[in-house]
Amino acid sequence: MLVEISHILPYAVLFSLPLAVLGALLLRRFVRGSLAAALTVLAIVPVVATVGGVLAVSGFMFTSTLVTTVLVCGLVALVTVPAAVVLGRSIARRSVWEREARARERAAEASRRELVAWISHDLRTPLAGIRAMAEALADGVVTQPAEVADYAGRISAEARQLSGMVDDLFELSRITAGALRLTLSEVPLADVVSDVVAAERAVAARKGVELRADAVTWPVVLGSDPELARVVRNLLANAIRHTPPDGTVAVQVDVEGAEALVRVDDACGGIPEADLPRVFDVAFRGTPSRQPVGGGLGLAIARGLVEAHRGTIDACNHGAGCRFEVRLPLRTA
Repeated sequence: MLVEISHILPYAVLFSLPLAVLGALLLRRFVRGSLAAALTVLAIVPVVATVGGVLAVSGFMFTSTLVTTVLVCGLVALVTVPAAVVLGRSIARRSVWEREARARERAAEASRRELVAWISHDLRTPLAGIRAMAEALADGVVTQPAEVADYAGRISAEARQLSGMVDDLFELSRITAGALRLTLSEVPLADVVSDVVAAERAVAARKGVELRADAVTWPVVLGSDPELARVVRNLLANAIRHTPPDGTVAVQVDVEGAEALVRVDDACGGIPEADLPRVFDVAFRGTPSRQPVGGGLGLAIARGLVEAHRGTIDACNHGAGCRFEVRLPLRTA
């Protein structure tokens, strides 16, 4: 028995080894490519090498035993190769998903760190002013009634700014945590836009900015009135902030297909094309000339609220400035 094994072993190795080496080279070539192809080669190589060794040992005499062995190897290949393809594709999809998930997690963590740093800075500024003015009042440095009233007014304004920033952070945390629950009803955009425009008109007038609103038609959408009002308010506040005196901020409402359109045009001079895809990111502030006052979360909140309504929001350069366009499903959509 040992004599027979020692006689046939060199033939088996002589024919099987080159096939195995060739398979290893092919596998090395596919390692950096398709995972499914690599696993297919990995499944085929042992079968082919086994068939080669069997053929060598049999002296290429197709006996019934050889035919049976080859058929068995073929059946094994029919099972293992499709299984390798399916497994390879599954592993590849999972690897891609995990890689993308890690990238998103790293980006989100970086954004959170930037946001915390910026918010901490923005909170310190009004807090320092409030503390300084409160100490001045407490120490009797300011005693004249007019000065006391002025300090009280400034403290109130700084407190309102802090309250707005806290509200923005709370709203953003609800959006990012998926805890936002909307009570949907039929909302006429005429009421939403007109109320917000009326509230923001005084702010625009103090800056010397003309604010106007018009519509081809006033649609009715299915949404939440407070949240939609906040979207329009955030867009208008952003537009007024970046529009120079004597500029114009225009709100236009229209219907396109099964969607209601709300467009806000400003006269900011435009945004660099590279920054446009990022203007709605939480931690993005753009160039120094466009850095927002306060937390700068208005556009990020607007995007979250619009998407919660199954709508879309985009920004583009238009005319003398930028256009922010919100699309919302109509009541009948």
